[in-house]
Amino acid sequence: MPEDVREAAARNNAEWCDVVCDSHGLTGRTDADAWSVPRRSPTWYPDAVTLRPGVDADALLARIDAKPGASVKDSFADLDLSRYGFRVLFDAQWIHRPPLDPPAAAPLTPITTPAELAAWATAHGGGTLFRPALLTDPRVRILARYDERGAVVGGAVVSGDRVYGVSNLFADGVDPRAIWHGVPATVPGVPLVGYESGADLTPALAAGFTPHGPLRVWLHP
Repeated sequence: MPEDVREAAARNNAEWCDVVCDSHGLTGRTDADAWSVPRRSPTWYPDAVTLRPGVDADALLARIDAKPGASVKDSFADLDLSRYGFRVLFDAQWIHRPPLDPPAAAPLTPITTPAELAAWATAHGGGTLFRPALLTDPRVRILARYDERGAVVGGAVVSGDRVYGVSNLFADGVDPRAIWHGVPATVPGVPLVGYESGADLTPALAAGFTPHGPLRVWLHP
């Protein structure tokens, strides 16, 4: 990795958040401290992502609509936003898989058309969150696992151009380890990052990822 794994993972995740927000007509701002959007981000996406430790909380919250409904991805779990009315939504671990040999697993299938994306998004549960503009961004790969009937039973997003982030991984009726192993089989020979928590961390570790430190997501209820 060209830099600290956590910083690389945080920056990659911020870039993915920016891509999603841009597909919804929201223009993000990125500097050395953080990525942020001035208006409320789409469902499940933060309004800001810190990019280094020690970011000033007052300056960070001044960049966003910090009223109820706001959320912040505290990439180094070193902020205290409770005094601003936020509470911890969840804690997680950044994860990293170096460009090892791919596992002996079936690769996933790229999504290439709006109709395929709609079926994938329905299976994922995100619905209209995932817009067709994502299919035209060369940094984004939306991947699916199909069953014998052609139904989507799992998938993931891989995004980035130097470091590749794994997000939105899901499995419905299949072992999630098959999806986690399918990702590096689909994009072999590249460094992969992401984050997971709780029971969802276990299949990622089984696929060769290792934890690299905590992050925290804050929500203003």
